[in-house]
Amino acid sequence: QEFRRNKKNGCRTTMFQTMKRNALYYALLYCLTNLPSNEAFTPISTHQRCAFAPSPRSSVIAFSSSSPEEKNNIAIDVDSEELKEAVEQPNILETQTSLLTIASSSDRGQCATTAERTAAAALIVTLEESNSNTSPTTDSTIEGTWELLYSDTQLFRSSPFFMAGRAVCATEEEAKQYDWFCDMHREALAISRIGKVRQIISSARMTSEFEVKVGSVPFLPDFTPFAYSGGLPVTIEGAIVSTADITPTRSGSAWEIFMDTVEIKGSNIPFLRQILDNGLKLKSRDLGTFLEENVNDYTNPKPIFETTYLDNNMRISRDQDGKVFVYGKTSDVTEPTTYSNVDSDMGVTRLLEGINDSIFKFYI
Repeated sequence: QEFRRNKKNGCRTTMFQTMKRNALYYALLYCLTNLPSNEAFTPISTHQRCAFAPSPRSSVIAFSSSSPEEKNNIAIDVDSEELKEAVEQPNILETQTSLLTIASSSDRGQCATTAERTAAAALIVTLEESNSNTSPTTDSTIEGTWELLYSDTQLFRSSPFFMAGRAVCATEEEAKQYDWFCDMHREALAISRIGKVRQIISSARMTSEFEVKVGSVPFLPDFTPFAYSGGLPVTIEGAIVSTADITPTRSGSAWEIFMDTVEIKGSNIPFLRQILDNGLKLKSRDLGTFLEENVNDYTNPKPIFETTYLDNNMRISRDQDGKVFVYGKTSDVTEPTTYSNVDSDMGVTRLLEGINDSIFKFYI
């Protein structure tokens, strides 16, 4: 504000000079609140003084306070690199808020425009550059339940299953083909609605949960004489759950992921739910071991998943191609979701309850 007033009045005060003056004020306030006496905010007496002594030819400002018991001297160089870095430090909370605004308005990045993607990328880089945790994957803060908030690629690629699939690609051309396959996979499932996408991290294990819903009786006019443009409000739902072992790299900035199993949990399809709950799952690690023993030059893939930013509430990770995934921590729980509260009735019970509560209102 001072800079704007000076500019309006024709003064030649520069932005840096204004920032420098503000730094002096903050330095003075620091000294006043750190005097040796408990009477720092009482009227100054003869036995307690604070002297402000700037040198006319130096950027070093000296503060002194004295008492009969002790004397403290403090000198602050306003041109020091540390002070300049403190003044120029980005506001992390504002940066995170701006990023979350883009994430929420674009459905976690799925509907983001080019401008939104560019803005989000810049905000993410700002957070990554401010990251002071050099070994995030060995930090206990990273353990817990993390919801996916934003990504610049398909959301399901946060699963260790799809990261392992990418790691199998040996050339850049194969990687491009894999990207195309993932895009077409999402297009083929356009009728589905993606729900929660989360990673549950423990000290040595990652569980990826990808919840999805799809209409079970779509496009009624194609099968019935009813002139209704949609389908019945009955859905098939479930969660694709992938598990993997995670090992911190030597630097502690990333994990080496060793894919283990894939299964469907929380299915609401009658009879199929019972089969799935009895332990039906794809043991991809065993399949990979079989291929290693029978296919030349094949090894079980172990992709690298890097964490580039970590605090108590947010984590930013990147896969081997630099694709970004922004997570928000919702709890310290490290156990996978049980989905025991999901009924295997394709949502019919919930539908009938809604009809009764809204229309018939018949209760026993």
